[in-house]
Formats: sequence, C-alpha cells, structure tokens
Amino acid sequence: MSDELPRATQVLPKGGWVERTAKHTVTLDFDDRFRRRKRYVAESGFAFLLDLEEATALRDGDGLLLEQGGVILVRAAPEPLVEVKAGTPEKLMRLAWHLGNRHLPTEIQADRLLIRDDHVIVAMLQGLGAELCKVNAPFNPEGGAYGEHNRQPGHHHGHGHHHDHDHAHEHGCCDGHHHHHH
Repeated sequence: MSDELPRATQVLPKGGWVERTAKHTVTLDFDDRFRRRKRYVAESGFAFLLDLEEATALRDGDGLLLEQGGVILVRAAPEPLVEVKAGTPEKLMRLAWHLGNRHLPTEIQADRLLIRDDHVIVAMLQGLGAELCKVNAPFNPEGGAYGEHNRQPGHHHGHGHHHDHDHAHEHGCCDGHHHHHH
C-alpha cells in the first residue's frame, strides 16, 4: 500500500458540478485558496495533496477533482475583513475605483465592498468619507491581478510581488491601455 496522498489535480468551477456529490469539504481562508501545490486536510480528516499545473484562485463552491475519483468541495473560511459602505452608489463606485487603482483584492457586493484589514487603506478610505465596519466573513474577491487572470494561459501575474509591464492589458472599456503594477 502506498503512503502517497491522494492528489487533487483539477478545479471544477462553482456551478459546473453538483456540490451535493462532494465526498469531503475543505474550508480555507483567502491565502490558502491561492495555491498550486499544498497538503490539506478536509473537515472529515481526509488528507490530500492539491497538485495543480499553476497557482489557481479557488473560490467558494469550487470542487477539487481527485485523480482516484471523487470531488472535494471548497468553502471560504470566515476571516477578519473591513466592510466599506457609502451613502450613494456613485460614492461606493468611487471608493471601488480607489481600491482597484491600488490592485487591492476586493469583494464587490451590491451595497458594500469587503477588503482585508490594512490600516493604511482604512485611513485612505476614511479620508474619502467611507463608512467602515470590521466584520468576520468569507472573502471572495473579484478576479483580476489576484484572481481569474491565473486561469488564462500565457498571462500570469505574480501574487504578492512587484513587477512592471510594458505590454497592453484588457481592462473593460479601456482595452489596450498601458499601465504599471505598483
């Protein structure tokens, strides 16, 4: 009998599989949901190795397909966050722009934004008139530099380091503009 851990080698996107068929559930914070290769233990005690071709942002509701068959459900663990609100949708969009301009992982909801607690960013938001509240919730930020780009072959952004680009990026209505990551 082999001592090797069962390997999860493929991500099944939320909505692309039936969650109730999951054999196990693993609950991970945001950092642990951005990995290529790591050992995890599911709530049931089932140990497995995440072994993907490249670092991938796992989202709440994604499935991890085991080589031997079966799927592990990924859940986002609650973590300390800052809830950002504003008096009007226009003010909230302005705050979202400032966060996006700093390439800050941000979860966007209809009436609020969620970010990780960072005293420098909190001070900036307070200066812009944001209504802030500390919360404990799962963190599912939008894609972008810290999310879905990693699922596009040939276009990679490092996680957590600085580098400059001199090539065009597609960013919504401003396709093809040049910018630098800071």
